[in-house]
Amino acid sequence: MNRWTGGKPLQFSLQTKLFATFFLLLVFVLGCFLVYVQLLVIQPLKERTVQDTLLTASKVSGGLDNTIAIQNQLSQRLLSNRDVFSFLYEAALQKPGYTMDDLQKKRVLSNLMFQAIGPSLNIHDMVIYNVRGERLASYVGYSDMPTLEPVLGSEDLRSRLENSDYILYAPAGQPVSFIRSIVDVNGTAYGYLSIQLDRGEIQSLAEAGSIGSVYVVDRSGTLVTAPPGADRTPLDGSGVLPLRSEGIYKDAEGNYVAYHHSALTEWTVFVVQPAESVLGSVNSVRNVAIIFLVSLTLFSFLYIYLTSKSLVLPIRRIRSQIVRLNYSNLSLKQDSRLHNNDLLLLSEAFQELLDRLQDSIEREKLAVHKEAMARHSALQAQIAPHFIHNVLYLISIAAQEDKKEAVSEMCKSLSENLRYVVSSPYEHVTLSEEIGHTRHYLTLIGHQYEEDLTWTFDIEPAAESILLPRLVIQPFVENCIQHAFNRTDPPWHIEVKARLYNGLWAVEISDNGSGFEESSIREILKKTGGPSLGETEQEGLPAGIGRMGIVNTIGRLQLMYRNRLFFNLYNHAGGRGATIQIIASLTRDFY
Repeated sequence: MNRWTGGKPLQFSLQTKLFATFFLLLVFVLGCFLVYVQLLVIQPLKERTVQDTLLTASKVSGGLDNTIAIQNQLSQRLLSNRDVFSFLYEAALQKPGYTMDDLQKKRVLSNLMFQAIGPSLNIHDMVIYNVRGERLASYVGYSDMPTLEPVLGSEDLRSRLENSDYILYAPAGQPVSFIRSIVDVNGTAYGYLSIQLDRGEIQSLAEAGSIGSVYVVDRSGTLVTAPPGADRTPLDGSGVLPLRSEGIYKDAEGNYVAYHHSALTEWTVFVVQPAESVLGSVNSVRNVAIIFLVSLTLFSFLYIYLTSKSLVLPIRRIRSQIVRLNYSNLSLKQDSRLHNNDLLLLSEAFQELLDRLQDSIEREKLAVHKEAMARHSALQAQIAPHFIHNVLYLISIAAQEDKKEAVSEMCKSLSENLRYVVSSPYEHVTLSEEIGHTRHYLTLIGHQYEEDLTWTFDIEPAAESILLPRLVIQPFVENCIQHAFNRTDPPWHIEVKARLYNGLWAVEISDNGSGFEESSIREILKKTGGPSLGETEQEGLPAGIGRMGIVNTIGRLQLMYRNRLFFNLYNHAGGRGATIQIIASLTRDFY
């Protein structure tokens, strides 16, 4: 660990320690709650839901057992009549063929079946067969009733039929048959009775009260009834235990399959339900618990964060203000809304320290201000004589050329410029006033160059009120005329732009002259500290580069804007002209 922290022990903030402590406690409490919900709520609810599914299969199986028991009672009620045995006995002795007497006896048997069944019992049909499996009489008389040949021809089915009271036979595509032997007290077989049950009625009975898919399978694996269009894929039998009559398992698709085997019918009832259906209530409880835990966790995190922050925030504020203390913001006030007595005492002591520092600094600032004003006046004094000398030289040339009106107009413009230069030299001026002075200067110079020199001013109205030292724009324009155009052919053009946006103002002076030499650009930027914000050492600033005070002018701007000034200059692409950029922030705490 020390390798990553530079050999120093790892340090954590007070808020981090408080947050970690509360977080561990929260994790412990939520973990206990989660275990409680899982063991005492979700797990018992899941077991009860699974048992309810198993109970559904048991109820369906019980309903089918009752139906078969009713058929058993019906068959016993019919076979208790001696006329049935008499008819079967005579039919066994009689040769093949039908007589009127046979038809009469069949009507008697049908009447006996009607008396035994009654008008309300819902069956498909009832048929009486002789010992050879030939149909003798039926209740309804369907022509497509199945024969007993498959039953009597199967050793397994015949053996079960002879050794039990009845069997259930469910061939595919035919009604389910309840078959029993007709024997007397001596065990002599006279024939067979078959009660046909409609598969649709069995399916309705199986699905009554069940929310899943119900399958009924006999002992041979034949499907007795199933939902329409269903297959036996869910009944893979992977969870059926041979030694158990009931149980529940999950198939390959994740469905819950509950089964119940009936000893009475030897049928197995399967109830297939999707896991979402079986565990719907369990999942609801789990989802509610998860939502509750997540909400509680988020709320607890927020509460812990705000609590720890409220404890350490006053200390952080004091530390932040100590870090931010500098020459320009010693007047900041400490937040007095503290509720901790110790922190309140610390805040008061810190405020007293700030007050003492502020008193000391105010005196120092006054001395520095007087020194800056003196330096500013000295720099401006360097600009004014240079400007006056150039204008007087132009007036003398116009006088020699006998341009009386031009001399008169130039003298008036010079008078206005001199008044601007010498009036209130310690006060700052607006950009609008500085632009007006620059226009007067260009008017003076225009008499010398006439149509060879043009100029444009693109000043945003919002930027006209920004404050500048005197003689900032005009020296740059004069530098263009004196040095940028002496090696290029006319026409010459000067453009001045000013913009104000997002608390920053920007001024650009562009020309189409010969531009700067690269060495001159590097020297100017080095002496002015550009192109970056920052104060430049003012001692020893030269009078100018190329007979004009570029560095001088930037020095006066830096005295006013200090670390909020940005200066840059560059040549245009193609080697024709250059641009000077001056950008400053109106916000004092820009840095």
